Amino acid sequence: MDSSFRTPEQDQQFNKAWEVLKQLADNSQSDRILDYFDAEPDRLEKMTASCADLRLDYSRSAMSLKVRDQLLTLLEHSGLDTARKAMFGGELLNNTEQRAVLHAALRRSAGPTASGLEDISSEVEAALNKMSKVVERLHSGEWTGHDGQSITDVVSIGIGGSFLGPEVVVEALRPDWHPRIRVHFVANVDAADILNTLEDLSPSTTLFIVQSKSFTTQETLTNALTARAWFLGDPAVAALDDTAEALRRHFIAVSSNVEKAQAFGIDAGNILPMWDWVGGRYSLWSAIGLPIACQIGMPLFRKLLQGAEHMDEHFLTSPLEKNLPALLAVIGIWYNNFRNIGNYAIIPYDQGLNDLAAHLQQVDMESNGKSVQRDGKPVFSQTGTIVWGGAGTNGQHAYHQLIHQGTRVVPVDFILPLRSRQVGRPLAERIGIEQIQKHHRMLISNCLAQSQAMLTGKSLDQALQECLDAGMSKTEATQLAPHKVIQGNKPSTTITIPEVDAFTVGQLIAMYEQRIFVQGVIWNLNSFDQWGVELGKQMCSSILPLLEGGSDSGALNLDPSTAQLVDAARAANS
Repeated sequence: MDSSFRTPEQDQQFNKAWEVLKQLADNSQSDRILDYFDAEPDRLEKMTASCADLRLDYSRSAMSLKVRDQLLTLLEHSGLDTARKAMFGGELLNNTEQRAVLHAALRRSAGPTASGLEDISSEVEAALNKMSKVVERLHSGEWTGHDGQSITDVVSIGIGGSFLGPEVVVEALRPDWHPRIRVHFVANVDAADILNTLEDLSPSTTLFIVQSKSFTTQETLTNALTARAWFLGDPAVAALDDTAEALRRHFIAVSSNVEKAQAFGIDAGNILPMWDWVGGRYSLWSAIGLPIACQIGMPLFRKLLQGAEHMDEHFLTSPLEKNLPALLAVIGIWYNNFRNIGNYAIIPYDQGLNDLAAHLQQVDMESNGKSVQRDGKPVFSQTGTIVWGGAGTNGQHAYHQLIHQGTRVVPVDFILPLRSRQVGRPLAERIGIEQIQKHHRMLISNCLAQSQAMLTGKSLDQALQECLDAGMSKTEATQLAPHKVIQGNKPSTTITIPEVDAFTVGQLIAMYEQRIFVQGVIWNLNSFDQWGVELGKQMCSSILPLLEGGSDSGALNLDPSTAQLVDAARAANS
């Protein structure tokens, strides 16, 4: 296996740059971000970059311009150019599984341009065309169930990348939903998830999409079998002479394992392709995104792809000092590796993007949560970042308390749409456009206030005066003021977009995907395998038979705690 994208000369320069950054970190521990604005008059200009109308302001990062420039020097010697060419050129970037990494090829409007990838381009377009036919039949009402009624509900069954990405996009683009089709997602193997979903649906008007590249994922197959039993158990279906034909009308699959999907009962014509060169967490751009297209239509799905492609082109061609994924990557490297800050929060001020952090959590932590380098040797630094967050303003009444006054430092990416698309919804006209616009003005003001408060904080003198102005005695004010002090000097970045639409959502997600890729290059990781996920699956395959009445738990090499819990579960269900 190749050990690095860096040449020996680059590796030497990379190590030198790393040591300089360590020294800069030691010397800047007590720096205040506000002081940087005074010392660097052009800071705001130099710490702002954009891609189309998506704009990144990282001037409130906890780094000087000198540190920023040194981070870019580190990146120049990281082997990024070689790694980018390898990924976009179809080389076997996933070196532990000998697979190319070509999710970006899914969103190239002109098809992959590197030699040898023309066949992939035609495969991608064929899959998009097949998706189009499914969506057109659904939206026109032509796709009917076993009794001739048009399909109205689509249930996507998948987990991980087959769920998180599509679900985020569907929720983000609610104003674009087709008026007659409703998409639902089932991921958790807890029976509550699928039962809650099926409870209000009719078998006659429901279409299931089983999403599994291998068609062996336990959680997905269990939910799919439950969905099939629910469908076949409907009296109207059970009375049919040909249930196979009924299944054909109500079940489709996205999988690379056609044989297993057919064995499940899905017609070969209803199976859309997946490929080994698309990782699950990067697959929403493929036929895994079919639920998105079902909900918003193929023209907007292609607009989503265009937004992602635009970001890819920006990533490939923009200089590092203006390259959004590269800048976000080195900001994270600075915090993680030199300031000992191992987490960051993604806080979009848009309800539709509420689950964006959950999707990016998977992409980031599954990609770079590694302890060995590409050659299998131990990593040379802390890798991976804990990603969390959720929609503002909800978080202001929950975890923002820790962000402002806690002892941990939490860098925040604020994502702010400057306009609200909610004003175009029919209900907005009934309520009044001005009232809906007032909602968005409040949303913007809250976002700006939070980032400002993180930066400036509130001093003891300010807190004391605030208490006195409220009519407290000096003794009361002196006692309360320390509790109102907010340290400030907490780093954040602000990403603004014109509004949440298919193009900007594509840009956002692709930007973070490439950010994660850049960090993996710096850490010399294979960001595209996930062997850590496999161990739990293997152990589950051993434990499950015990719970289904198999041999005693002592027959397996279980630790004492697990053995005891297995016995307790068996006893509770006997």
